[in-house]
Formats: sequence, C-alpha cells, structure tokens
Amino acid sequence: MTQIPAKKARPLSPHLQIYRLPLAALISISHRITGVALTVGMVIFVAWLVCLAEGEESYTRFITLAHSLIGQIVLFGFTFAFFFHFCAGVRHLVWDTGHGLDIPDVNRSNYLIVASAIILTLGLWAGLLWCHS
Repeated sequence: MTQIPAKKARPLSPHLQIYRLPLAALISISHRITGVALTVGMVIFVAWLVCLAEGEESYTRFITLAHSLIGQIVLFGFTFAFFFHFCAGVRHLVWDTGHGLDIPDVNRSNYLIVASAIILTLGLWAGLLWCHS
C-alpha cells in the first residue's frame, strides 16, 4: 500500500499578515466610516442648537468646550470627514454616469479624493484662523 503524504500546514490565502487592502478598498471603507462619523457629528450639531436655544450661559459653556484642544480636534476630524465623504460621493456620482470606471482612472481618483479632502480641510481651517486673527 502506498502512503498518503501528510498535508503541510499552509496559511489561508491571502494570509492576513501579508495581505494589504488596495487603496480603492480602503477608500470605500473610509467612505462608510466617514458617513457614520458625520451622523454622530450631527448629534454635536444638535447639541449646539440646543445650547443656543437654552440661553447665553449654556451657549458659552458649549463654545468653551468647542474651543478647547479636544473640541478643536473633534471639529477638525468632523471637517475632514465631511470633505472626504463629499469627495468620495462626487466620485460615485461620476461613476453613475459610466465614466472613470477603468482601473487607472479609479487609482487616480483614489489619490484625488485623499488629496482633495486634505486640501479642502486645511484650506477651511487656514481661512478660519486667518479670519479670527
């Protein structure tokens, strides 16, 4: 009788330790995450409206929190999430017309989304700092 050779223990393919998600997949996942972040951010917006309606003392407390370091980080992140989600959404609108679906076009638009979101976010915050100085 012939013996069956023992099976080697092989990693799953593609193995999670060596597999890198393509940029298009990361952009897609990030688009969904920023959508959730924007939804959560709307709670902050509603809290601002409630504080505004409650009067000066409540509004002053909210503005003090918004001007703190943590408040500024949250607002900066919300701004980036908005612009990233907006740019990725524009790409989806372009795709709905049937344009930009080739792999080289998708790769270019991936970098364009990230660059546009960063530039728009930094531009808005630079403009805000310039107006308040």
